[in-house]
Amino acid sequence: MSDAASELAPTGRLRVAVHAVDLLRRTALSRVVAEAGHIVVGAQDAADVVLSDGDCLPGETRPVVILGGAGYDVPGVLSRNAGASQIDAAIRAVSAGLIVRLPGAMDAGFGAMRETDGHALLTPRELEVLATLAEGMTNKAIARRLNISLHTVKFHVESLFRKLGARTRTEAVAKASERRRYETITL
Repeated sequence: MSDAASELAPTGRLRVAVHAVDLLRRTALSRVVAEAGHIVVGAQDAADVVLSDGDCLPGETRPVVILGGAGYDVPGVLSRNAGASQIDAAIRAVSAGLIVRLPGAMDAGFGAMRETDGHALLTPRELEVLATLAEGMTNKAIARRLNISLHTVKFHVESLFRKLGARTRTEAVAKASERRRYETITL
Protein backbone atom coordinates (compact mmCIF):
# COMPACT_ATOMS: atom_id res chain seq x y z
CA MET A 1 0.00 0.00 0.00
CA SER A 2 1.33 3.47 -0.82
CA ASP A 3 2.26 5.93 1.92
CA ALA A 4 -0.79 8.09 1.16
CA ALA A 5 -3.11 5.08 1.26
CA SER A 6 -1.60 3.79 4.51
CA GLU A 7 -2.17 7.20 6.14
CA LEU A 8 -5.86 7.08 5.15
CA ALA A 9 -6.40 3.40 5.90
CA PRO A 10 -7.95 2.59 9.26
CA THR A 11 -5.57 0.92 11.67
CA GLY A 12 -8.24 -0.70 13.84
CA ARG A 13 -10.39 -3.74 13.26
CA LEU A 14 -13.03 -3.44 10.59
CA ARG A 15 -16.33 -5.31 10.41
CA VAL A 16 -16.31 -7.25 7.13
CA ALA A 17 -19.28 -9.12 5.69
CA VAL A 18 -18.16 -11.99 3.45
CA HIS A 19 -20.43 -12.98 0.56
CA ALA A 20 -19.72 -16.16 -1.40
CA VAL A 21 -22.16 -18.69 -2.82
CA ASP A 22 -19.76 -21.59 -2.23
CA LEU A 23 -19.54 -22.47 1.48
CA LEU A 24 -15.88 -23.58 1.25
CA ARG A 25 -14.91 -20.34 -0.48
CA ARG A 26 -16.83 -18.26 2.09
CA THR A 27 -15.07 -20.13 4.91
CA ALA A 28 -11.65 -19.59 3.32
CA LEU A 29 -12.30 -15.87 2.75
CA SER A 30 -13.63 -15.47 6.30
CA ARG A 31 -10.42 -17.04 7.60
CA VAL A 32 -8.30 -14.60 5.51
CA VAL A 33 -10.31 -11.65 6.87
CA ALA A 34 -10.05 -12.88 10.47
CA GLU A 35 -6.30 -13.54 10.17
CA ALA A 36 -5.87 -9.96 8.92
CA GLY A 37 -7.30 -8.81 12.25
CA HIS A 38 -10.82 -7.89 11.12
CA ILE A 39 -14.16 -8.99 12.51
CA VAL A 40 -16.22 -11.22 10.22
CA VAL A 41 -19.92 -10.40 10.44
CA GLY A 42 -22.98 -11.88 8.77
CA ALA A 43 -24.03 -10.73 5.33
CA GLN A 44 -27.02 -8.80 6.71
CA ASP A 45 -25.20 -7.39 9.77
CA ALA A 46 -23.72 -3.90 10.01
CA ALA A 47 -20.38 -3.97 8.19
CA ASP A 48 -17.73 -1.44 7.23
CA VAL A 49 -16.93 -3.34 4.02
CA VAL A 50 -18.36 -6.28 2.07
CA LEU A 51 -15.93 -8.81 0.59
CA SER A 52 -17.68 -10.58 -2.26
CA ASP A 53 -16.56 -13.57 -4.30
CA GLY A 54 -17.72 -12.75 -7.83
CA ASP A 55 -20.55 -10.30 -8.28
CA CYS A 56 -22.02 -8.61 -5.22
CA LEU A 57 -25.61 -8.70 -4.15
CA PRO A 58 -27.92 -6.35 -6.06
CA GLY A 59 -28.74 -3.15 -4.21
CA GLU A 60 -25.68 -3.35 -1.95
CA THR A 61 -25.08 0.08 -0.43
CA ARG A 62 -22.02 -0.66 1.68
CA PRO A 63 -18.47 -0.35 0.26
CA VAL A 64 -17.62 -3.55 -1.63
CA VAL A 65 -14.44 -5.37 -2.62
CA ILE A 66 -15.16 -7.90 -5.37
CA LEU A 67 -12.88 -10.82 -6.11
CA GLY A 68 -12.96 -11.86 -9.75
CA GLY A 69 -16.06 -9.93 -10.74
CA ALA A 70 -16.78 -7.19 -13.21
CA GLY A 71 -17.76 -4.47 -10.77
CA TYR A 72 -17.06 -1.13 -12.37
CA ASP A 73 -19.59 0.51 -10.07
CA VAL A 74 -18.01 -0.74 -6.83
CA PRO A 75 -14.99 0.74 -5.08
CA GLY A 76 -12.84 -2.39 -4.99
CA VAL A 77 -12.04 -4.99 -7.65
CA LEU A 78 -9.33 -7.63 -7.24
CA SER A 79 -8.53 -10.85 -9.10
CA ARG A 80 -10.20 -14.00 -7.83
CA ASN A 81 -6.84 -15.38 -6.69
CA ALA A 82 -5.72 -12.24 -4.80
CA GLY A 83 -3.48 -12.89 -1.84
CA ALA A 84 -4.28 -12.21 1.80
CA SER A 85 -2.20 -9.02 1.91
CA GLN A 86 -3.93 -7.69 -1.23
CA ILE A 87 -7.36 -8.45 0.22
CA ASP A 88 -6.45 -6.77 3.53
CA ALA A 89 -5.04 -3.69 1.76
CA ALA A 90 -8.14 -3.44 -0.46
CA ILE A 91 -10.52 -3.75 2.51
CA ARG A 92 -8.66 -1.02 4.39
CA ALA A 93 -8.43 1.26 1.34
CA VAL A 94 -12.09 0.89 0.41
CA SER A 95 -13.18 1.53 3.99
CA ALA A 96 -11.15 4.77 3.84
CA GLY A 97 -13.01 5.83 0.70
CA LEU A 98 -10.36 4.93 -1.87
CA ILE A 99 -10.89 3.03 -5.12
CA VAL A 100 -8.97 -0.19 -5.75
CA ARG A 101 -8.53 -1.69 -9.23
CA LEU A 102 -6.39 -4.35 -10.85
CA PRO A 103 -3.50 -2.89 -12.87
CA GLY A 104 -4.97 -4.42 -16.07
CA ALA A 105 -8.42 -3.00 -15.35
CA MET A 106 -7.28 0.54 -16.14
CA ASP A 107 -8.03 0.00 -19.84
CA ALA A 108 -11.65 -0.87 -19.16
CA GLY A 109 -14.43 1.70 -19.23
CA PHE A 110 -14.05 5.24 -20.41
CA GLY A 111 -10.61 6.64 -20.92
CA ALA A 112 -8.65 9.14 -22.87
CA MET A 113 -9.20 8.85 -26.58
CA ARG A 114 -6.04 8.40 -28.61
CA GLU A 115 -5.72 10.96 -31.37
CA THR A 116 -4.14 8.33 -33.60
CA ASP A 117 -7.47 6.48 -33.83
CA GLY A 118 -8.11 8.14 -37.18
CA HIS A 119 -11.51 9.44 -36.17
CA ALA A 120 -10.51 11.91 -33.48
CA LEU A 121 -13.30 14.30 -32.64
CA LEU A 122 -12.96 17.90 -33.71
CA THR A 123 -13.82 20.63 -31.22
CA PRO A 124 -16.40 23.28 -32.12
CA ARG A 125 -13.62 25.86 -32.50
CA GLU A 126 -11.64 23.53 -34.76
CA LEU A 127 -14.74 23.15 -36.93
CA GLU A 128 -14.97 26.95 -37.18
CA VAL A 129 -11.30 27.18 -38.16
CA LEU A 130 -11.80 24.37 -40.69
CA ALA A 131 -14.70 26.27 -42.28
CA THR A 132 -12.51 29.37 -42.65
CA LEU A 133 -9.74 27.24 -44.16
CA ALA A 134 -12.26 26.00 -46.70
CA GLU A 135 -12.93 29.65 -47.61
CA GLY A 136 -9.20 30.10 -48.27
CA MET A 137 -8.61 32.59 -45.46
CA THR A 138 -5.14 33.37 -44.07
CA ASN A 139 -4.27 32.85 -40.41
CA LYS A 140 -4.47 36.61 -39.80
CA ALA A 141 -7.96 36.80 -41.39
CA ILE A 142 -9.11 33.79 -39.37
CA ALA A 143 -7.87 35.42 -36.17
CA ARG A 144 -9.80 38.61 -36.94
CA ARG A 145 -13.01 36.81 -37.87
CA LEU A 146 -13.01 34.48 -34.83
CA ASN A 147 -11.64 37.15 -32.49
CA ILE A 148 -8.73 34.97 -31.33
CA SER A 149 -4.96 35.44 -31.40
CA LEU A 150 -2.77 34.48 -34.34
CA HIS A 151 -1.01 31.97 -32.09
CA THR A 152 -4.35 30.32 -31.24
CA VAL A 153 -5.21 30.04 -34.95
CA LYS A 154 -1.87 28.32 -35.59
CA PHE A 155 -2.54 25.97 -32.68
CA HIS A 156 -5.97 25.01 -34.08
CA VAL A 157 -4.62 24.54 -37.60
CA GLU A 158 -1.86 22.22 -36.32
CA SER A 159 -4.43 20.31 -34.28
CA LEU A 160 -6.60 19.91 -37.38
CA PHE A 161 -3.62 18.64 -39.37
CA ARG A 162 -2.81 16.11 -36.66
CA LYS A 163 -6.38 14.88 -36.19
CA LEU A 164 -7.12 14.65 -39.91
CA GLY A 165 -3.71 13.29 -40.89
CA ALA A 166 -3.10 16.20 -43.26
CA ARG A 167 0.02 18.19 -44.15
CA THR A 168 -1.55 21.11 -45.97
CA ARG A 169 -4.67 23.27 -45.60
CA THR A 170 -6.13 21.91 -48.84
CA GLU A 171 -5.54 18.33 -47.73
CA ALA A 172 -7.19 19.05 -44.35
CA VAL A 173 -10.31 20.45 -46.04
CA ALA A 174 -10.42 17.52 -48.48
CA LYS A 175 -10.00 14.90 -45.74
CA ALA A 176 -12.64 16.56 -43.56
CA SER A 177 -15.03 16.63 -46.50
CA GLU A 178 -14.41 12.96 -47.26
CA ARG A 179 -14.79 12.04 -43.60
CA ARG A 180 -18.07 13.96 -43.39
CA ARG A 181 -19.38 12.22 -46.51
CA TYR A 182 -18.33 8.81 -45.13
CA GLU A 183 -19.81 9.37 -41.66
CA THR A 184 -23.11 10.90 -42.80
CA ILE A 185 -26.04 8.51 -42.64
CA THR A 186 -28.83 8.87 -45.16
CA LEU A 187 -32.27 8.05 -43.81
